[in-house]
Amino acid sequence: MSEEALRHIEEAERKAADVDGIGPEVPTRPIGKVGVIGAGTMGGGISMNFLNIGVPVTIVEREQAALDRGLKVIRANYERSAARGKMTAADVEARMALLTPSLSMEDLAESDLVIEAVFENMDLKKQVFAGLDGIAKPGAILASNTSYLDVNAIAGATRRPEDVLGMHFFSPANVMKLLEIVRGAKTAPDVLKTAMEVGVRIGKVPVVSGVCPGFIGNRMLSKRQQAANALLLEGAMPWEVDKALTDFGFPMGPFQMSDLAGLDIGWSRETSTGETLRDRLCEMDRRGQKTGAGFYDYDAERRRTPSPVVEQLIRDFVREKGGSPKEHTQAEILERLLQPMVEEGKAILAEGIAQRPGDIDAVWVNGYGWPRATGGIMYWAGIR
Repeated sequence: MSEEALRHIEEAERKAADVDGIGPEVPTRPIGKVGVIGAGTMGGGISMNFLNIGVPVTIVEREQAALDRGLKVIRANYERSAARGKMTAADVEARMALLTPSLSMEDLAESDLVIEAVFENMDLKKQVFAGLDGIAKPGAILASNTSYLDVNAIAGATRRPEDVLGMHFFSPANVMKLLEIVRGAKTAPDVLKTAMEVGVRIGKVPVVSGVCPGFIGNRMLSKRQQAANALLLEGAMPWEVDKALTDFGFPMGPFQMSDLAGLDIGWSRETSTGETLRDRLCEMDRRGQKTGAGFYDYDAERRRTPSPVVEQLIRDFVREKGGSPKEHTQAEILERLLQPMVEEGKAILAEGIAQRPGDIDAVWVNGYGWPRATGGIMYWAGIR
């Protein structure tokens, strides 16, 4: 199956750049200058994609300290590449010279494309886009790097919703290949086509998604996470769940991923109710790799080992919630994790959120570590 599967995913990646109903007669808008709002991890990584192809970037932050931090990270990334022989010191300086730091949104007035990469909060994003609406020149494309939020609601904060879409980069944005391009209800065809072409220019695999919570990838991922959490409530251990996925070919499982990202994202001690395993782990200061303990225990080199503390915590939690622990084979765990994702993929196709099954395959292979040799999730499930 492998050779045929590999041919399928290569073709799916090529086809993903073609948007149904938008042919060669649709023009594109010239993109010569790019603005990025937010100099954090995502904003910095997004900027690097454009600097790498010689496109000038103006990067805007609210505070000087945050701007300085962002520039320092970008330079450090380039200097690491130079140290590995992937570019010269002159290349580093040439790319940094294309980057203009600013504390004023007004400096985005001449940008052809502006990508917002601020905190994932709807009120904040609407505020940013309303401000941008009065600054950006006519015909500029306004994009949000949202990973979950309603692009139509964000576009509604402007008087030019036809110029607005989502450009969802994956972290680290200067490395990961996937770019979900989210087509709003009013996004103009030439705006969508331009964004897709930009994605190809910066070396990404761009895939069109319609508007829904989580778009294609995160919508399906949430189903897998729900299934993984349900398995713990039946007494399965995090390392058993993760192993089923890594044996299948994923680089990591859901609980390894949670520990890497940090269990305390969106969690606060003040509002914690202790109702979930995550709450309880965070309350114990087991917040992931950064604290040396999360679902796993970690040594000084961040090597993980199964945790007897977590094993006992899960057993006690299951008993408290009235659950009955079961034995699960690895095959059963895999089925429980993947089948809800396949069903969600079918729903995404039925709703027209994705254009074709191969687009979903391209998303999962390039953004979420689905094993390439299987051709992608829908191909693997026999949905072509």
